Amino acid sequence: QVQLVESGGGPVRAGASLKLFCAVSGLTESAYCMGWFRQAPGMEREGVAGIGSDGNTTYGDSVKGRFTISKDNAKNTLYLRMTSLKPEDTAQYYCAAGGLSCLAYIRALGVPPSARLVDYWGKGALVTVSS
Repeated sequence: QVQLVESGGGPVRAGASLKLFCAVSGLTESAYCMGWFRQAPGMEREGVAGIGSDGNTTYGDSVKGRFTISKDNAKNTLYLRMTSLKPEDTAQYYCAAGGLSCLAYIRALGVPPSARLVDYWGKGALVTVSS
C-alpha cells in the first residue's frame, strides 16, 4: 500500500523559509516521478515542482529560484525547500507520485507534473504566509 505523508507546514512571515517533508512508503520509487502541488482556497490545484527518477527537477514559474525539490532515496523522503516566502504562497501543499506517463511528461515539457497523471496523493500540509 502506497502512503505519502507530508509534514513541516505551518505559519510563517513573508520572507521566511520553510521545508516540507514527504515520507514515502510502499512505492517503487525508481519507476516514478514525484512532485509537490499546492491548492489555495477557491483555486485549482497547481503543480509546484517535480523530480524524476533520474533526479532532474522542474519548477513552476511562480516558484523558480525560490523553491527547491529534492529527494533522499535511502530515507524514502521527498523534500521541498521554500525560501523568500510570499503571502501568495499560502496554500495546502500536497506530495504526489506518478508513473511512467508522469515521468515522460516532466521530461518532455520541463514543467511540474500534471495532476491528471498523479497516481498517489498525500493528505497535505498547510503553509500560511503572513505579510
